[in-house]
Amino acid sequence: MVTSEQPGQFPFTRGIYPDMYRRRLWTMRQYAGFGSAEQSNARYKYLLSQGITGLSVAFDLPTQMGMDSDHPLAAGEVGRVGVAIDSLADMQVLFDGIKLGEVSTSMTINSTAAILLCLYCLVAESQGADRKKLSGTIQNDILKEYIARGTYIYPPRPAMRIITDLFAWAGEEVPEWNTISISGYHIREAGSTAVQEVAFTLANAIAYVQAAVDAGLAVDSFAPRLSFFFNAHNNFLEEIAKFRAARRLYAHVMRDRFGAQSDRSCQLRFHAQTGGSTLTAQQPEVNVVRIALQAMAAVLGGTQSLHTNGQDEALSLPTERSARVALRTQQVIGYETGVAAVPDPFGGSDYIEQLTEQIERGARDYIERIDALGGALVAIERGYVQREIQNAAYDYQRAVEDGRQVIVGVNKFQSEEHESPTPFRIDPELERKQIDSLRSVRASRSQSECAAALARLKDAAQSAENLMPHILHCCRMYVTVGEISDTLGRVFGQYKESF
Repeated sequence: MVTSEQPGQFPFTRGIYPDMYRRRLWTMRQYAGFGSAEQSNARYKYLLSQGITGLSVAFDLPTQMGMDSDHPLAAGEVGRVGVAIDSLADMQVLFDGIKLGEVSTSMTINSTAAILLCLYCLVAESQGADRKKLSGTIQNDILKEYIARGTYIYPPRPAMRIITDLFAWAGEEVPEWNTISISGYHIREAGSTAVQEVAFTLANAIAYVQAAVDAGLAVDSFAPRLSFFFNAHNNFLEEIAKFRAARRLYAHVMRDRFGAQSDRSCQLRFHAQTGGSTLTAQQPEVNVVRIALQAMAAVLGGTQSLHTNGQDEALSLPTERSARVALRTQQVIGYETGVAAVPDPFGGSDYIEQLTEQIERGARDYIERIDALGGALVAIERGYVQREIQNAAYDYQRAVEDGRQVIVGVNKFQSEEHESPTPFRIDPELERKQIDSLRSVRASRSQSECAAALARLKDAAQSAENLMPHILHCCRMYVTVGEISDTLGRVFGQYKESF
């Protein structure tokens, strides 16, 4: 049991800073992005006017999968679950009137993360911002895509090469940027337990750190810019303990396994988002309660930034009103409840300390099993991690169906009333307009410069050269996301599950 450790002290069970929120509240983000760059830009400006302290960008599936909006497989998906970004022209519109040198931006993008970071840097450059002072996070976590989400393009090993290239390049070019957000969020959304969320997230982290070390990077040169992304789920006390256990286990992994010397390399900094999979279409107003309790657990667990979901997200993208209520939830917690006055309010609680130890022990056991298989990459390729999550999801669903797990409004306390909020609608004309805009960009650029840029990128991909300068040059020439992805795909191949 933790007795003498203080907040800000290794292994950071009680928080990574001595004063935690007494010094500064967590960054309040609202994950947003839909339709066109113009529409998303308007939502960002609205959220900034309402008091968010950091942007969080959602991209549509074609952008995530490296497809331009006019790709046959993109039909019906353009702008649906995030904003459509095809080229630098869209990125310029997305952040028009938003000073990137003064705001922290998180971008939830993985397979095409290197491209989107380059686009972001070019927009900031056009605004006169100093690239070396840009602040934000790129998710860039490809391993969890093979585990839980599916927006992968290339096989795991070349995908890892792109990530380590980004680590090395950003360390010099964008040193204040968090180069990866290693995500347990989507692992939990896929049905994992809290223990599995910690274990598989940290197993992936070990794989990334090892890959960077194997690529010749010194651990303390890149580890301080690693960040994490966790789910804030329904079991209030378990979630608080989960965050504490993850911090402690990570600190020991970094120091004992990788020999990190800097405390900053051992500090698990994380963003939390309330659990999307916990929200119900039945009695959606009850989701406000779920979101508030989940957000409070994240704060009491020591998160560095937080997104609160909209109450209507089981039905559609959040409306402006539900996004405002979600933000107000964070603001009430931060400014009205008094919890920010204490760095670790639950530290010393017998039950919390016991839960913390229990989760850490369970996660460590999983990591040892993954190590025995040959590491996270091999475990993923063999389907081990996926099967463990599927089994946990099945067990949970059985518990819901037989009533052992109560879901208010779903399997107990149902209501005859069926009033639902008006769902957010995407303009059906958006896809056509986006395709027209894309074709206009293609027609107005220098085709010879684009072809030369892509040829140099292909040559770099076939060698050991860092890809990032070539991706940046392609973006500057208005080469599209799909064209860059396709060029790399011709060298690296496309990934298909084989188990």
